[in-house]
Amino acid sequence: MSLSFGKSSRDRDVRKMVYHVLTMKNSDAPYRQNVYSSHIFCKFDCLNILIIMATVTKDQEREELHRAIWNMANELRGSVDGWDFKQYVLGIMFYRYISENITELINKGEHAAGNTSFNYPDISDEDAEMLRDEIVKDKGCFMLPSQLFVNVCKNAPNDENLNETLEKAFNALEQSAKGTESEDDFSGLFDDIDVNSNKLGNSVARRNEKLTALLTSVRDMKLGNYQDNSIDAFGDAYEYLMSMYASNAGKSGGEFFTPQEVSKLLAKLTLVGKTKINKVYDPACGSGSLLLQFAKILGKKNVRGGFYGQEINLTTYNLCRINMFLHDIEYGDFDIANDDTLLNPQHWNEEPFEAIVSNPPYSIKWKGDDDITLINDPRFAPAGVLAPKSKADLAFIMHSLSWLSNDGTAAIVCFPGVMYRGGAEKKIRQYLIDNNFVDTIIQLPDNLFFGTSIATCIMVLKKAKIDNCTLFIDATKECIKVTNSNKLTDDNIQNILNAFTERKDIDHVCKLVSNGDIAASEYNLSVSTYVEQEDTREKIDIVKLNAELATIVERENVLRTEIDKIIAELQ
Repeated sequence: MSLSFGKSSRDRDVRKMVYHVLTMKNSDAPYRQNVYSSHIFCKFDCLNILIIMATVTKDQEREELHRAIWNMANELRGSVDGWDFKQYVLGIMFYRYISENITELINKGEHAAGNTSFNYPDISDEDAEMLRDEIVKDKGCFMLPSQLFVNVCKNAPNDENLNETLEKAFNALEQSAKGTESEDDFSGLFDDIDVNSNKLGNSVARRNEKLTALLTSVRDMKLGNYQDNSIDAFGDAYEYLMSMYASNAGKSGGEFFTPQEVSKLLAKLTLVGKTKINKVYDPACGSGSLLLQFAKILGKKNVRGGFYGQEINLTTYNLCRINMFLHDIEYGDFDIANDDTLLNPQHWNEEPFEAIVSNPPYSIKWKGDDDITLINDPRFAPAGVLAPKSKADLAFIMHSLSWLSNDGTAAIVCFPGVMYRGGAEKKIRQYLIDNNFVDTIIQLPDNLFFGTSIATCIMVLKKAKIDNCTLFIDATKECIKVTNSNKLTDDNIQNILNAFTERKDIDHVCKLVSNGDIAASEYNLSVSTYVEQEDTREKIDIVKLNAELATIVERENVLRTEIDKIIAELQ
């Protein structure tokens, strides 16, 4: 943890002392009390103490969550591999969340009506049925008391058919939305949690033993109210699991997950000067982390038209929908589709979008010119050429540009090769520059993403620019080292945003380049082409060095002469 926000070394020392005191164990209470009463602590800025206390709480919550997940991983070690384990943990967390969410809603209504001793998990399934229609209308789904997480978990150690109990509970949750507006949002949510898998054990008893351990571990997580936590428990659990198992993802972990700080940067790039927005969209939304940044930054009510995304991978598609629910995004406020965005986009009726953010898969294959109809697709036709079959990167760029509103902004993570490769990719870059759609190119540090060390870029697109120039930002130094990876801090993000909004030349950091000059450079969009790297090598004054060498040689000659005299006298 960094506590370097003090202006003086004394301030930093005091902050470290306060942090140390606040994180002491209870057994150290006497020492803590002595420090509390000291003049330094008493005079310390109360605001700074509150800031540190908030940071301490956040770190402690995160460490506790990570510890619980690690213990679960040890519990299942040797049975469920990392990638499958991730689905079980996140799925059971969601099962607990939706159970508690429904319980809280029903209890709140009964308590407000004067029935203060009412507790939904304690009533019979028969009595609960009368509430079904009302809860489905409000929450989009319904669960009977016997199906709730708390009751299934309590009975798990003595339930010989626990796997069937869970399967029935999951199916009942999905079936409760059948025939309603929320049917698509809940359908298949638990498909990746196979409670009958041999990976859990080679017998029903062994499988149920593992399932009981999972339920108990998730029950013991101190999650509290998801909305009140100082950390994003679900997002943080997802990130931690990705860091544990990125190598088991089948493909690079970066394809499935965008670190939260990168998601924050992308969202903020599209929100400069805005306090509310219409609709946000991610054409390769993964687990939904980029979309959810808008709810965190603006508040979900200020995303007026809702959250839209498409994801080709079934597992991450399900996780994205779960993630929406866990962040209290109602089923009517998001539309996540499962299909190939480039070949079968699902949101024609919702475009254009005011904000588009994405971290699409790097250089994947697609049909390209093998499908002659694609060149007539209104998304790709304007460039007059399709992205190469072996590299679909710029197909995602063209798709995003096509669905961007005239007053909107798109921020898309790109593989660096798309900025300089020739052929069809150069022709697409030419179309983008000649029509003044590229606002900014940002070179990010390397080692930001799980599973890849590549230094990626961000391309910012706009249809209504104030100039005929493109800004190039070298942000390769805007990071801190965390173990073997790099991480963007809030200060790093703000520094990038400052350069982005000020749009001025800064030596070795950013350069505003006319589109004419870019054309003269063969439409190369690499930041290094326009932003000169600072020469940190030691500068040597040759004249001065020669003079010093001459002096040394002269002294050496004098010394040799004196030594020769001494030797001659001795002989």
